[in-house]
Amino acid sequence: MPEDTPTSAQGRTADEAGGGAVGGATGDELTHLDARGQARMVDVGGKEVTVRTATAGATVRMSTETADKLIAGELPKGDALPVARIAGIQAAKRTPELIPLCHHIALTSVEVAIEVDRSGGTADIVATARAVDRTGVEMEALTAASVAALVLYDLVKAVQRDVVITDIRLLAKSGGRSGDYRAR
Repeated sequence: MPEDTPTSAQGRTADEAGGGAVGGATGDELTHLDARGQARMVDVGGKEVTVRTATAGATVRMSTETADKLIAGELPKGDALPVARIAGIQAAKRTPELIPLCHHIALTSVEVAIEVDRSGGTADIVATARAVDRTGVEMEALTAASVAALVLYDLVKAVQRDVVITDIRLLAKSGGRSGDYRAR
């Protein structure tokens, strides 16, 4: 490759990286790359302000004995469920600090619900983020669910080290140009 050919961090030229849409993708273009293939924050200034909602989930798998202690609030580090809920909410508010190229969003609410299934040994986390803004809140919901799951792991690891965090996923979104989505 000639020395003057601009490349991205992955060593690809701008053409190989898919060019660089300015202001949003129109097909196969990568919105977070500029014309030279360099990472950039997408300009959402021209987008319409709309109500946006996203819901994400995560599952924490553990033994039934650990699930019993979690439900009863009898873990060595105390009652884990309210701590995990608050941590998820705090994480959603700090998403742009954690995820490169994320916009600061004017969140209007964040809810984190955790349902523990004693017999199945699972804690299902559902996080919903809402905003009135120019871009979506999927990353805020996913960050809330992920961090709530990590906190549950941290608080149960004293009684069980082989806990598994799984199924971090977007469950639904609404608002914005791309419309509604619901996972199957």
